[in-house]
Amino acid sequence: MITGAPETIDGQEHLLLTRTFRAPVADVWAAVTESERLGRWFATWTGDPSSGKVRLTWAYEDEMPTETYVIEVCEEPTRLRVHNENDDPAQVWTLDLRLSEEAGVTTLRFAQVLTDRSLVTGVGPGWEYYLDRLEESVRTGETATVAWEGYLDLSGEYAVAFGLPEGAGQATTR
Repeated sequence: MITGAPETIDGQEHLLLTRTFRAPVADVWAAVTESERLGRWFATWTGDPSSGKVRLTWAYEDEMPTETYVIEVCEEPTRLRVHNENDDPAQVWTLDLRLSEEAGVTTLRFAQVLTDRSLVTGVGPGWEYYLDRLEESVRTGETATVAWEGYLDLSGEYAVAFGLPEGAGQATTR
């Protein structure tokens, strides 16, 4: 079952996924911003964030690409908005993470701008996978062991949720 849904934020269509953690907001913030902690579930980064850019290396992709990410907004410990640099505007991914804590439970609202709605059938399952890895990493304090198998099966549910024709954008690889 998918956890993502379409949402319009600041006039742009987004894929929005929400996760909750029985952890303080500072702990979840560290898991999404500190290179070593981020590497337990997603990627590592190098560089000086105060420059407004870091080099991010995806840790769990077949080709493990490295990209420059621009830090648009960093409001510790509640908001991080970044986008990758790419000459092709269709390949720019803008990610907006918002954290809030109430009674020891932190909620993450993770949103990606959708420049092309059909991409959701691939990126939706991908973010489900990575955010499940984040949940495990925060819960255990260790590198996540969640495997990719089965996540691509969520593509059809994403197509339906985003009003795409049956079979639209069916991805075959991550």
